[in-house]
Amino acid sequence: MSPMIEITRAAKTFTMHLQNGIRLPVVSGVSMHVDAGECVVLSGPSGAGKSSILKMIFGNYRCDQGRIAVRHGGEVIDIATAQPREVLRVRKQTIGYVSQFLRAVPRVATLDVVAEPLIVNGMPREEARAQAGAFLRRLNIAERLWMLPPSTFSGGEQQRVNIARGFISDMPILLLDEPTASLDAVNRRIVVDLVEEKKKRGVAMVAIVHDDEVRNLIADRIVDVTSFAAAA
Repeated sequence: MSPMIEITRAAKTFTMHLQNGIRLPVVSGVSMHVDAGECVVLSGPSGAGKSSILKMIFGNYRCDQGRIAVRHGGEVIDIATAQPREVLRVRKQTIGYVSQFLRAVPRVATLDVVAEPLIVNGMPREEARAQAGAFLRRLNIAERLWMLPPSTFSGGEQQRVNIARGFISDMPILLLDEPTASLDAVNRRIVVDLVEEKKKRGVAMVAIVHDDEVRNLIADRIVDVTSFAAAA
């Protein structure tokens, strides 16, 4: 079976239009793959391009060259060349993303923020809310807070809401950008358990994790991106 994600010599350069079109290389020659049920952790110093690679897989950053093949149902989509509508379809059904920061519509209740990915894909609202509540409870978000918007929460609470929203869907691919950065030891352990459960279900994951203990617990392979940045 082909990998869930296969990147071949992908590159990204930013053009600084307000600075006379200066071109700023970010990464080049990125080649890696991720199989079903595997968590690949990206390593390297700050600025090496780890988050940029995640955003290239998700389609937020358009590649300048190369290929990012993603298995989407029974077909393979090249995110590097896919049309925007096709990228949105892949995000809706195939790729989940836990970013470093929660971005939610203001004044929307936390319970609905977490339930929304399920509702978008056709689950009845009350069933989706019940699953959202179970995730929030597991991540130690008190029930009295569920009807408040997450903008009123602490940084650590917001990150746990972000994790619940990212893990609640049964996406076959999951991208994790520092999911445990703002968490205490108890909640870091919960995230490790969630990752292990996803792996057992065959989910392919790419993660950025600076915590050595968490990285060692979840990583099936570690890819050092320094060479990709150095080649840029």
